[in-house]
Amino acid sequence: MTDPFALIAGWIHETIVLPLLFRFGLMQWEDTAFMWALFATYGVLQVLINYAICVPAERFAPLIRWKTRESVAMDVVYTLIARIGIFPLVTFFGFYWAQTALNGWLTDHGYIPPTLETIFPALMGMPVLSFFVYAVILDFGEYWRHRFSHTFGWWYGLHALHHAQRQMTFWSDDRNHVLDDTIGYFWFIAIGLLIGVPPMQFPLLVLALRLVESFSHANTRIRFGWLGERLLVSPQFHRAHHGLNAAGRNSCNYGGVFPWWDMIFRTADFRHDVVETGDARAPEALATGSWFAQQWAGMALSWRLLTRKRRRRQTVAAE
Repeated sequence: MTDPFALIAGWIHETIVLPLLFRFGLMQWEDTAFMWALFATYGVLQVLINYAICVPAERFAPLIRWKTRESVAMDVVYTLIARIGIFPLVTFFGFYWAQTALNGWLTDHGYIPPTLETIFPALMGMPVLSFFVYAVILDFGEYWRHRFSHTFGWWYGLHALHHAQRQMTFWSDDRNHVLDDTIGYFWFIAIGLLIGVPPMQFPLLVLALRLVESFSHANTRIRFGWLGERLLVSPQFHRAHHGLNAAGRNSCNYGGVFPWWDMIFRTADFRHDVVETGDARAPEALATGSWFAQQWAGMALSWRLLTRKRRRRQTVAAE
């Protein structure tokens, strides 16, 4: 039976993508461009799945009700850009190009790049288990990337855009500064290359992991239970990370999909008393500004936090 998503991707490829490639002399990317169209189609599917799961959860079991949801609209824009536009472009083109170039260079020098399956032969012929192991390793890397973004001031200046949202919903997952996202993409791709994730599995891994992350941002009272919350990051677990008193370096619950890393490194907080989210110290533009205003405010805050020690030294010297 024909894959309906392949049919949709084929139409996009022939009607939109191929004419653009021909116009700019990039026809050597024809086959790869079809894969981009396919994964963009899956990106639309992911948004629809998120909507189908999270909207009922937020509507019928909300944690908090707001009179208006004006700031949520901007988060929708971020989601559409990340899941349908930038996401497939970076995760497929970037990873595919980087892995092809790296493997070619290594092979030319007589070295065959390893994969998890070659290192652990028990994973051979077990694609589901292999997929899960890749997901665990990638999430471990994401734990540290996220924790570092709260450790270094200049980085948190960018990441503060994600934390500034006072009306956090499942749409807030992709509410990120473009530079913060860029660092995240390079980080994720580097780990994927290091452990030898197959190019065709990489975007699917991102899709699966981001689905859990989106639900963890949902404004809902739904809980996973004592055991469930220790197996998978729940909305309550992640909400503690976004609490007003958890902004900046004093945060907790950095895990994106699995809470195991927080439990191991003692950054876990399983309390359920956090309701209000946001960063009281962040500029108001990060919370309610336009897309461009938020991006600019994030850059300005990052620069201010990067140079604050130098300004203090200058002030002390002047006195």
